[in-house]
Amino acid sequence: MTADITTDVLIIGTGPAGSSCAALLSTYGIANMVVNRYHWLANSPRAHITNQRTMEVLRDLGAEVEEEAYTQATPKELMGTNVFCTSLAGEELGRLRTWGTEPESLAAHLRASPSRTNDLPQTYMEPLLFKTACSRGTQARMSTEYLRHVQDGTGVTATCLDRLTGKEVTIRSRYLVGADGGNSKVAEDIGVPIEGKMGVGGSINFLFDADLSRYVAHRPSVLYWVMQPGANVGGIGMGVVRMVRPWTKWLAIWGYDINQPRPELTNDEAVKIIRSLVGEPELKVDVTAVSYWTVNDAWATHLQKDRVFIMGDAAHRHPPSNGLGSNTSIQDAFNLAWKLAHVLRGQAGPGLLDSYSQERAPIAKEIVRRANQSMSEFGPIFGALGMGTEVSQSALDANLDHLASPDGEPMRVALREAIANKRYEFDAHGIEMNQRYTSAAVLADGTRPDFARDPVLHYQATTFPGARLPHVWLEDAAGRLVSSLDICGHGRFTLLTGVSGAPWAEAATQVAQGLSLDLQVELIGPRQTYRDPSGDWARAREIKDDGAMLVRPDHHVAWRSAGMTASPHDDLRATLAALLGRDVA
Repeated sequence: MTADITTDVLIIGTGPAGSSCAALLSTYGIANMVVNRYHWLANSPRAHITNQRTMEVLRDLGAEVEEEAYTQATPKELMGTNVFCTSLAGEELGRLRTWGTEPESLAAHLRASPSRTNDLPQTYMEPLLFKTACSRGTQARMSTEYLRHVQDGTGVTATCLDRLTGKEVTIRSRYLVGADGGNSKVAEDIGVPIEGKMGVGGSINFLFDADLSRYVAHRPSVLYWVMQPGANVGGIGMGVVRMVRPWTKWLAIWGYDINQPRPELTNDEAVKIIRSLVGEPELKVDVTAVSYWTVNDAWATHLQKDRVFIMGDAAHRHPPSNGLGSNTSIQDAFNLAWKLAHVLRGQAGPGLLDSYSQERAPIAKEIVRRANQSMSEFGPIFGALGMGTEVSQSALDANLDHLASPDGEPMRVALREAIANKRYEFDAHGIEMNQRYTSAAVLADGTRPDFARDPVLHYQATTFPGARLPHVWLEDAAGRLVSSLDICGHGRFTLLTGVSGAPWAEAATQVAQGLSLDLQVELIGPRQTYRDPSGDWARAREIKDDGAMLVRPDHHVAWRSAGMTASPHDDLRATLAALLGRDVA
C-alpha cells in the first residue's frame, strides 16, 4: 500500500518528549513529522520545575533556545523556600530552602553545570520546543490522532485519523516514536511490559487567578504546602498552592479518594477549596480551569520493539514529586535522537538503537520510585504534629497550641527534622544529575567509582564511562569562558585529550574520515583552542594528559583511555566500531 505521507521518523505526541525529540532530529538534519490528536499544545501548566540537565539539552539546541527559556521562566531565586503552613494566611509550620537555594547546595549547583534551574510551566516550555522543531524542518499535523501501526523489515506504516475531515491518513516512516502520554496507545500496541500500578491516588488541579502577593512576596516560593483536614486524602501528600506566575497566576492541588466516585465540582465548590487553602474566606478568585488526574506508580521495563520506541510519560508514569516528569522526558529524547540520526545516516548499525532501552529503562524505574517515595515522606510531617490517618481541625488546633508551648520542644524537633527530610524531594540534585549508563553504547574501562555521598541528594562528577561529562569552565583564545559541555554534543562525537595526546588527535581525524563520521577533536591545554588556566579540567578528567576521552552527542562519556596506547589509531577505530555497531573489518 502506498502511504499518503513519508518521513524518516514519525513522532506521536507534541509534549515535552515529542517536541524535544522533533527539535533534536531536525537540528541533526533528520526528516521527521510530529502529530497531535488535539488542535492545541499544552493547555495547562502541568510540568514546571526545569532542572540543570534539561537546560543543558536546551543549551545544546542553541543559545537562543536556552535564553528564551530563561526569559519566560521564573528564576530560581523566586522558586526559593518551600513553605509548610495551615493556609497561606494561616500559621506557618516551617520552611525548606529548595532547588539549589541553600548555600551549600547553591555552590554545588554552580559547580555542576553552566545552566540554571528555573520554573518554566509546560504552557511555555512545550511551545518553545515545538517552535524550535518546526522552524528547523519538522512537519507538524495537529488534530491528527494515531490509531495503529504495522512494522516490516524497512519501516513502519502508521494509520492516523484526521479529526477535521474524519478521514484516515497513512504515514510511512523508518522509525516511530510514541510520546503519547501516560495512557500511551503506542506502548499498548507494541506490548511493552509495564510494572507497578496505575491510579494509586486521585488529584484535582484548580487553575486560578488571584493576587496573593500579600501572603507570599516576603517568602517567595513555587510551592506552598497546606495541612488541613482532608489534606492527607489522595493528592500528592498535602494540599498545594503552586505559583504559576508571580504572584497572580496559581494552581491549587487537592486530593480525592481514588476508591470513591470522582467528585464533579461546581465552580462555587472549587472557589471554596481555593479560599480554604489560601485562608481568606472572601478572596476574589477567578477559576479558569479544573482538571482531574490520577497518581501513578508504573514504569516500562523495556522501551522499544524493533522500529518503534516510547518515551516520556508513556514510559514512566508517576506523580510530579521531585519535578522529574518533563525533565526525564526531554532527556529521553536527548538519548534517542542522536542514535536515530546516526543510524539513519548510515554512520551506525541498527544495533545502536538497542542501547536506548538499556540506558533509559533503569532511569524510568528510578524516577518513578523516587517520586512516589517522596509522596510518602509527607507522612512524618503529619506524624510530628500528632496527626494520624485522620486530620480533624480540633486536633490540629490543639497540637499547634502544644507546638508553641514550652513543653512542645520534642514536637518542634520532630517537625523540623520531618521538614528537613523533604530535601529528598525538593533539593535532590543527585537524582537529577547522577544518571550513569550501562549499555553496548558505553565501553567500560574496568573501573566503577562508588558514590562518596548520598546519590539522591548530591551530584558527583566523574568521567567514568556512562556518566555525563563533568562541567568545567575552560577559556578560549579571546579569554571567554566556555563550558566543557559546550565543546561537546551538538549531534556529534567529541574526542578530548591533552597537549601530550596529539597522536590521539591525528588518529581521530583519520578514523573519522574512514568511517564518514562527524568527530570533533579538541586538545585542551596551553596554546590550544581551549585552555585550562585554573587546572579544573586537569583535576576533573581522571585521565593523564596523554589519555583520551570519547564523549557521545548526549554529553555522556562513551570510552576513555587513561594514557597513550601503542596504537591509538587501531584502538580508536575499534572503539568507535564497537560503539556504533559498525563492521569495519
